[in-house]
Amino acid sequence: MSDLPAHEANHRVIEHTTIPMSDGTRLAARIWLPDDADSQPVPAILEYIPYRKRDFTRSRDETMHPVFADNGYAGVRVDLRGSGDSEGVLEDEYLELELQDGVEIIEWLAKQPWCDGSVAMIGISWGGFNGLQVAARQPEALKAVISVCSTDDRYADDVHYMGGCLLGDNLSWASVMFAFNSLPPDPQLVGEQWRDLWFQRLEGSGLWLEKWLSHQTRDDFWRHGSICEDFSSVQCPVLAVSGWADGYTNSVFRLLDKLDVPTQGLVGPWSHKYPHQGVPGPAIDFQGEVLRWCDRWIKNVDNGVENQPALRAWMQESIPPSGSYSYRPGYWAGESQWPPQRDERVYQLEPDLLTENFDDPEPGHQDVESPLSVGLFAGKWCSYAAGPDLPHDQREEDGGALVFDTAAFDNDFEMLGAPVVELELSCNQPTGMVAVRLSDVAPDGSATRCTYGLLNLTHRNGHDRVEELEPGKRYRVSVQCNELGQIIAAGHCLRLSVSCSYYPLAWPPAQSTRLTIHTENSRLRLPERERQPSDAAIAFDAPRDVPGLHVEQLTQGQQRWLVHRDLDSNESTLEVIKDGGRYHIADADLTVADDTREYYSFRTGDFDSPSAEVVAHRTLEREGWSIYTRTRTVLTSDSEDFHVHAELDAYENGRRVYSNNWNRRIARNGV
Repeated sequence: MSDLPAHEANHRVIEHTTIPMSDGTRLAARIWLPDDADSQPVPAILEYIPYRKRDFTRSRDETMHPVFADNGYAGVRVDLRGSGDSEGVLEDEYLELELQDGVEIIEWLAKQPWCDGSVAMIGISWGGFNGLQVAARQPEALKAVISVCSTDDRYADDVHYMGGCLLGDNLSWASVMFAFNSLPPDPQLVGEQWRDLWFQRLEGSGLWLEKWLSHQTRDDFWRHGSICEDFSSVQCPVLAVSGWADGYTNSVFRLLDKLDVPTQGLVGPWSHKYPHQGVPGPAIDFQGEVLRWCDRWIKNVDNGVENQPALRAWMQESIPPSGSYSYRPGYWAGESQWPPQRDERVYQLEPDLLTENFDDPEPGHQDVESPLSVGLFAGKWCSYAAGPDLPHDQREEDGGALVFDTAAFDNDFEMLGAPVVELELSCNQPTGMVAVRLSDVAPDGSATRCTYGLLNLTHRNGHDRVEELEPGKRYRVSVQCNELGQIIAAGHCLRLSVSCSYYPLAWPPAQSTRLTIHTENSRLRLPERERQPSDAAIAFDAPRDVPGLHVEQLTQGQQRWLVHRDLDSNESTLEVIKDGGRYHIADADLTVADDTREYYSFRTGDFDSPSAEVVAHRTLEREGWSIYTRTRTVLTSDSEDFHVHAELDAYENGRRVYSNNWNRRIARNGV
């Protein structure tokens, strides 16, 4: 192991050490220790993820783990087996071996002379997932979990499927991991074996997209790692955190409802980021929240954490639509329990209207056959605040949807919770989907999406099976929208939009479908909330000033979302550019480049034409050593099958040393 000095801090850094697993594999760790930990052992806070401690998460790690070490904890960052500088091969998410490794890591940490035997787990996204999953294994030393932007249900509420519909993020996320898995460990840390470890990854990581597309219903593949199968398995306190712009907000509310341990929820306006780096703002002193949680449940400090509201959530005010925001105006609200005990507001659907006329609703039906273009302005399922990835003005989408508007509100109307849309509908095809959106419509007509929901209609009775529709038959379905905390300003109205396509956020149905909505038997249920005097007491400190990491930006990148339409060929493409440029990490003597391009295209009216392509370029360089990898994944479909083509090329010092291609066909199963 090697130590690097920490500057103006009360801790030291172990830049690289390895943790032995029972099968002989060694996992790489970076550890921040209080200066006196050897004589006065401390609890450890573990972050266990595949995103490369040496380079790609190094800047973010420096904003958290040194703070933990300066406040009486050991901060520990471990690369998963087969990632970063760890040995082995990473073959998929949340495998049994990953969770077993997690338990062994905790046992190893608890036995170190600088550790007092207690461990917490913290993580965002992958690390938030496996924090809950490892907690369900009940390792004795694990005393608390801080789970950020995660889920308890890997099928119903993850990057792969939503409401039984295939998400576009399923492809982009598979492509992200395809690129990560193509990179080697750092020879400076692992020595001569680096190349052998690299080729094991190149050859063995596999095509994750094929695996995920092969499980289109909620089977045992997805039940594994889903703690919703047995919430009682989690026996330590959980702080669950997310943001309204994130894809994983819903799980915070389920964990509050279902866990039988001290549990609190925190939801800000943020995208898929830790709250101290939260965008849209306001960001908060999240490290302070973590320390208070760990002080209470690990060190038994009587700091009153258990007396905080069960849920603290940012109520977002009306704001014009935009693909990105630096700040969302609003206020912090608190709920002493979740779910709360209060009435909901219910609206009746009438042609073009949302009314409270339940005694004598106007009977009627309305048809919609949405074009593939509905969804081009939907943004990402999970926003990373990387360019304008939030939904744009929903008037761009509403031309291909049915819309139902309330009257303008006389006073501000506030909601906190999950709206539910109940529809009586019929379909002209045996398969199809429905997408519902709620938008805040300003007096000038601009429409800001507040929340949305999706449902694969063949999953109307459950995600574990496919039941085709009988064309023309009426069905009653319920679509739960994502949780929201929203204030609709006085003078604005609320719009419900219903479509039967939402590409590329969700993959389109196998054929064009026409839905008939029978309005007299359809409802919208809203989680109305009134502002409470106690809300004013909820406040957070501003993000703390952390020295951070010195990174020299060598070439600027760009983050852009571009919609291209060729009116001659009737082809449309959404182009997403996520280019981090080239930058140099001084204390690792490493130059990194990261450039990903995504393309989602279709021809108007041709449901066999949707095509999604992701091309990723990654570079790692220092004097005498240069690694470059290119990965490309293409997903297309016809009415019967999905078609996957993938390419991987790896270069060492300018020479291609590995190349592989995949071509797969996977049958559609109601998706």
